[in-house]
Parts: sequence; C-alpha cells; structure tokens
Amino acid sequence: MFELFAVVTPGLETIASKELRDLGVKSLAIENGGISFAGDLKDIYRLNLYLRTVSRILIRLGHFHASAFSELEKKSSRFPWEIFLAAGQPISVRATCHKSRLYHSDAVVERVVGAIGDHLGSVPAHHKSDDIDEADMHQLINVRLLNDECTISVDTSGELLHRRGYRLAIAKAPLRETLAAAIILASEWEFDKPLLDPFCGSGTIPIEAALLALGIPPGFKRRFAFMSWPNFDQNMWLNILNTIAFIQPKELPQIQASDRDAGAIEMARANAKRAGVSDYIQFDCRAISSISPPFTPGWMITNPPYGLRINSNKDIRNLYAQFGKVLRIKCKNWRTAILSSDQALLSQTGLRFDSTIHFSNGGINVTLAKSVIP
Repeated sequence: MFELFAVVTPGLETIASKELRDLGVKSLAIENGGISFAGDLKDIYRLNLYLRTVSRILIRLGHFHASAFSELEKKSSRFPWEIFLAAGQPISVRATCHKSRLYHSDAVVERVVGAIGDHLGSVPAHHKSDDIDEADMHQLINVRLLNDECTISVDTSGELLHRRGYRLAIAKAPLRETLAAAIILASEWEFDKPLLDPFCGSGTIPIEAALLALGIPPGFKRRFAFMSWPNFDQNMWLNILNTIAFIQPKELPQIQASDRDAGAIEMARANAKRAGVSDYIQFDCRAISSISPPFTPGWMITNPPYGLRINSNKDIRNLYAQFGKVLRIKCKNWRTAILSSDQALLSQTGLRFDSTIHFSNGGINVTLAKSVIP
C-alpha cells in the first residue's frame, strides 16, 4: 500500500472527498489543497481514470527530518526509485522550502537528483519544471521542506487531470474541466432533469455534464505517468478498462448550451465531438434574452463573464440584471449554480442565493452561488 495524496483546488476538498468515497476510498483525511488516503497500484490506475475533480494524484514516498544537505541526500537515496523510473527516463524535480535551514530550492533539487542517481547507479537526465511541457513524459518528483521536515512525492498522473484530451479549441476565459465537474457535482444535478448553460463558451460545463451522466471516465482517452513505470501492469490496466460500463440512461440527458459568440459555439461543438458526447448536447448561438429552456424545471449551471477579461468600457452589470430577469420569467422553479468573481454582480440578478462555495479559478477568487428560482 502507498500513502496517496489527491491534489485539489483549495475550496473544493469536500466535493473531491465525496467523489473519492463514491469510488470506494474508505479512509481519507482532508488537508488544505487535497486529500490523503491509502491505496495500491490498482487504486492509482483506477482513480486517475475516473476522478473528475482532482488535479493530480501523488505517492508520498516518505517524510524525514533534514537540516543538512548530507542528511537530505542520504535519506532521499533510500527510496525505491527503481519502481518509478525506467532506465534513461528523464525526471523533473520541483522543490519548495519554507522555514527550513535548507532554503535554497535549486540546491535541494540538485541533492535529490544526486540521491536518485546514487540509488539507481546513474544520474537521470533532469529538466527544470519550467523548461518542459506537461505533455512530455518526464517523471515529476515533488520535494517539500517545512520546518526542516522533508516530504518527497512521486506524481502518478503526468499531465494535470483536467486535460481530458477533448478541449483543443478554447474560448475566452476557459474554465478548467476539473472545476466544471466540481460545479456540476456541487449543484446536485439529477441526470434525468434538463441542464442549461447559457454562457457555455467552449462547452466545458455541458461536455463534463454529458460525460458524467453517461458514466464516461474523464481519463478514458489519455496517458498517465504510471504507464512509463518499469512495473506498469498492462494486464491490470486492461482489466480496469474492460470493466467500464457506460450508463445507458432510459432517457438521454437534456443538455442545452448556448452563447452569443458564434465562434465559441463552433469550438464547443468540435470539443463535444472529440469527447464523444455531441449527440447529447444541443448547442445554439443566441443571446441570454432569447434562450428557450425546456418546460420541465431543471438546472441552470453556468459561468458568466466576470468583467475581468473583457474590455473595461463594457459594463456587465446590465448583463447580470438581464440574466436574472430572464431566469425569473423563463426558469421558474429551476435550480441555479452560477459562478462569479463579484458578489455585486451576483446581486444584480435579483436572486437570493441559498449557499455558496468559494475557490480559485485561474488565480481569480470566485464564488459558486446556488439557489432555487421562485
């Protein structure tokens, strides 16, 4: 068994922990920015494949005291690096140092690379993390020093897990796939009810909703770092893939997505096709005032413009006011989950929000506000 850590956008730990429990993880501990738990190789494979709200999964190799470079190098060399590194495989070591005698991160990286070389018998090629593309299969190793206590972790995911592989085309201010999935799960959308996103951009929310409703694993079409490990169990991986049972709903999910930007809609359609869910989403180019939601009440889940990445001369308060007016007229008894960076903008909708969740979207502090439209 390994000590595992699921990295999560701060503020979304509770949502991610529920997802882990639903996938069979029984004992976990919520930390700031992630969840720790125990798991084996099969768990590593399966969770990378299925998790929708987690950014990456790390193996915490160990924790030890290190107040001198000789101590750091000696203790780092004891870990079973041969499990994770094939001969000649390049690595990328990232170090953070806080309140420790070993405060120079570059020097820490140099010693850990040397320690790995001592264990393996040859020093692996090392590339700084800012010199490589995340798509490259460099094995990422994280070193964290806090109060002279060192934690060394090995990444199992490779590219961040929000990179599902379908979103090659993006509109302005794109929403990460992991955040879109978290918003949908937080909204408690019922799959047999309509879902409407009137500010869909490049389609991330409706696509993630369709993947969720159909039971399609988000990592179904991508590679992971563990596939490059010397002990990668191809048969175990194929058995996990063979157990995937896509949901065949009695009624197809009613997902509508619209945007006033014709270019964004074109991108969204292309992304949905790559994701294999284009048959389940109705995309339309239309302004918020002309949306035509289904008669049956459902969920309005959307990420409207924040006003931070558009021309400063444009006042979007009127947009939010119009949005609220349309909701009250056309979406009575619908549930809403609206993402915004500005409480004042949310107040322009005239809606009373029952609950909020706070997190960061691309470095911007945002709020997911939920309500039921009277």
